[in-house]
Parts: sequence; C-alpha cells; structure tokens
Amino acid sequence: MKHLKFWVFLLVVLHWGIASGQNDTGNLPGTIPKAADVGAANLPDTIARIKAPFPMPEFSKPVFPALTISIIDKGARQGAMVTKAIQAAIDEAARKKGGTVIVPPGVWKTGRISLKSNVNLHLSEGAELHFSAEIEDYLPAVFTRNEGVELMSLGALIYANGQENIAVTGKGKLVGPPDGPLRKRYMNVDVIEKVVPADKPVHERVYEGKDGGFIFPPMFISPINCKKVYIEGITLENTPFWNVVPVYCDHVIIRGITVRSVGIPRGDGIDIESSRNVLIEYCTLSCGDDCFTIKAGRGDDGIRVNKPTENVVIRHCLAREGHGGITCGSETAGMIRNVYVHDCVFDDTDTGLRFKTRRSRAGGGDNLTYERIRMILRGDAVKFDMLGSRQYVGELAERLPARPVDKLTPAYRNITARFIIVEKARTFIDITGIPESPASNLLIENALVNAKTAFKASDAEGITIRAASITVTDTLMRALDVRNVLFQKVYFNIPGRKLAMDIQGRNSGNIRFIGCVPDKPEGLN
Repeated sequence: MKHLKFWVFLLVVLHWGIASGQNDTGNLPGTIPKAADVGAANLPDTIARIKAPFPMPEFSKPVFPALTISIIDKGARQGAMVTKAIQAAIDEAARKKGGTVIVPPGVWKTGRISLKSNVNLHLSEGAELHFSAEIEDYLPAVFTRNEGVELMSLGALIYANGQENIAVTGKGKLVGPPDGPLRKRYMNVDVIEKVVPADKPVHERVYEGKDGGFIFPPMFISPINCKKVYIEGITLENTPFWNVVPVYCDHVIIRGITVRSVGIPRGDGIDIESSRNVLIEYCTLSCGDDCFTIKAGRGDDGIRVNKPTENVVIRHCLAREGHGGITCGSETAGMIRNVYVHDCVFDDTDTGLRFKTRRSRAGGGDNLTYERIRMILRGDAVKFDMLGSRQYVGELAERLPARPVDKLTPAYRNITARFIIVEKARTFIDITGIPESPASNLLIENALVNAKTAFKASDAEGITIRAASITVTDTLMRALDVRNVLFQKVYFNIPGRKLAMDIQGRNSGNIRFIGCVPDKPEGLN
C-alpha cells in the first residue's frame, strides 16, 4: 500500500511536469515534443520572443537594402567555375551599401566565397553550390581558428572576417568538395596543440599546403569576428570538416537549416565557438560527429585569447544520427556559460547531453540548463567525459594520481535538466569526472527514463535526481569517489524490486535516498 500511494503521487508529479502546462518557452513545463514537432520542417516565418534563465537580446530577421544582383549578371555559367562571379556580386552589393546576391536554380561550381557587410547570399530553391576539391581554390590562407587554436589556413568554404549584418539564406543546397587534395592533405600527424607552436605569433602559423605540405581542413560556413550573422533555410551536405561555425561572433541567428554529414569524421553540425548572444532554432542535423556543439578555445592558446561562449539558446531542434545531441566541449578554455536548450528531440543519436573536456583544455562550463527534451538514444542520456583517452592527451587521461589544480584544469558545474523523457538509452547518468576537479552540482528532476543502467559515476559531487521514474534492467549502480548525492522521490522499476549500489573510494559519502521506491539500495548505510 505504501508503494502504491507513492507511485500514484509520483505519477501526479510527472504528469504535471511533463504532460501538461503551456506550449511556450521559459520555465513553464510545457509538452515535451516529438520528432515531428521540431526541426527544419516546422520553421515558422517569425522569430518568437526568447525567455531564458539569463538575459538575452531581442532577435529579429535582418533587413537588407532592396538591391539584388544575380550571379548570372556577373558572368556565371553552369559547368564553369563561378567563384569570381559570385565574389564580384558580393563585392558590388557591399560597395553599394548592401543588398542580396541571388544564386538561381542550377548547379554552380565554386571555390571560397567571402561574405561582406550588409549582404545576403541567397540560394534559390533548386540552386546548388558545389565546392572545389582543389586547395588552390581556397587560397590565400586566411585567419581562422581550427579545433580551438588560432592559425592561418583555408578558413571556410564560405568565410567572413570582421563583417556586420551578413546572411546566407534560401532553400538551396551547399555541397562540399569531392575526394581530392583538400580532403587528403589535411593535418593528421598529431593533435593540433603539438603541431601549432603556441609561442609563435598567429600570422606566422601558416598552413596553406605549399610544396605538398598539409592544410587544416576548412569549415563549411565560418564567420569570424562578425556581428549580426543570420543563416536560414539552407541544406549542407558532404562537409570537409565542421559545418556551421561562428567564431568570436556576437548576435548570431541560425534557423531552419538541415545538415547531412553522416559518415564524415569530425563532421559536426553546428559549433558555436567563443561567441555570444546566439539563437539556434528549428534545425535538423544528421552528423558524422556531434550535432549541436558549444566550444570556447583549446588549452594555452584558448587561455591567451580568453573569449567565452555565453548566452546561447537552442530550441525546437532535431538531432538525428550523431555522436552527441547537445555537446559542450571538448575545447572549453574560455568557458562555456549561460546555455539554455529547450523543446528539442534527439532521435537515434548516440549520446544525449554530453559534457567533454580534458585536463589540458582549461575552462569548462557553468550555468547550463536543459528543459523539455526527448531522447531516443544508442548510448547514454547524460554523459560527462572529462578525462579523454591516451590517444589525444597521453598520461593525462589516467585518472590517478590526482594532479595539482592549475590554469589548465577545467571544471563543469551548475547543470540543470528537467522535464526529460528518455525513451531508450544505455545509461541514464554516466559521469567520468577529474579527481582534482569533480563534476559538480548536477540537478535532474521530472524525468521518465527507460535505460539499461541507471547510474555510474566517478569523481562527482552535488548530484540530485528528483521526481523521476527510472526503468532499468541492470539493478546495480556504481559510485567511485562520489559524494553528496541525493535521490529524492525516485521510482526504480527494476527486476526483483531490489536495487544495489557499489560504492568505492575514500572520498565517497553522503549518498542518500529519500522517499524512493525501493527505499534504498541493499546494504547502503
């Protein structure tokens, strides 16, 4: 009878938190969406007001002067390279104080395109820009940031530096380079911080493929040092590297885009890097790596630059195949803070909420909030990976001994996830922290979970799971040097109605179960 009463109470709590409320942003529970409710197919004409747990600017669609220039007017012809025609149209529109450059229906071959202030590059429905595989079509080298390190290389297929009020819009398609030099001669000899000297001035860090040398692969679209960036409606396929990557930008809107990069190593969908005041909405990403990613620089070079990513809202988006639905890191040197993700679906993604960093990466994340998320996953729902592997960081990937805390020690703290449905996952919560910098202050409340394993964690503190129903087949939970953990009003639907917990490490302690079913794991004091 006691268990029945609690289960009825829990269903009431979960029904209030997950199935009712208003369909609005902000802190109201709302209805947790399904895949058909989100993503590019549902893009509205207008941008709804943002309600976030931190101040955000008002966002609206940009306005451009009435001038329009077709690339055909500049001599573009299908079957020939049209780089010069596209660039001439952009340059003329910028010179005349702005306008829209039209790419009409058809297949157009091009090299690097550089956006200019007050210009909207518009791809008409049926238009396809196919990018060259030749390194020469992306020279000279330009200032860029690759995997969190500043250098001079190819930059991006669509590039901009120091511009304001720029846009890429339309229902057309961008297609990345076919096999060729650009894909074969990229840097793959070591991790980037061991290749690019941190003590060399950035203008001397030049990698442009001369004399058979390597290049750093270009992003697909990457504005750097820009203000008021707008990207809407387009489809991106076959990227050579990360797809959409604003770097050092302010006031960025990305809405209604579709990314297809499955099978491409490092084929991230959207990477927000050391940028602020960002809105991402109604996007659909299927990726060869992480889908929606937040970054802030890498190691010593990221500390030198010291630019955070902050004030980011991601809403009404769909992550399909990819390593992570929403990932923070692993480059975190400038800090990631004030991120709000709500009303999103991860459908057949590997990990759901992913937090990555390394002992050598610095920075970390703070004040990250996730609400009304539905997950159908191949891997883990909430995953912290803070140590990495020997392949990338050598002996720093070894958990012990604990290292002294220094400027390169990262930290994740103050993370909240509420109104969560996990339809399928390997593990609900999987935490690998750093002994000298445990993952701290994680709150998960109002959750319906179906997974193989409920909880396993090492080097974490201040974890609360409240008002949740967790169905698992593995009755054992594992904790290594984990302290100040609270399970409150959690119903564990498990075989045999018996729960067990393996607690190890001299730093483990204060692990409590209050109002739970079962009351607590067997043998827990």
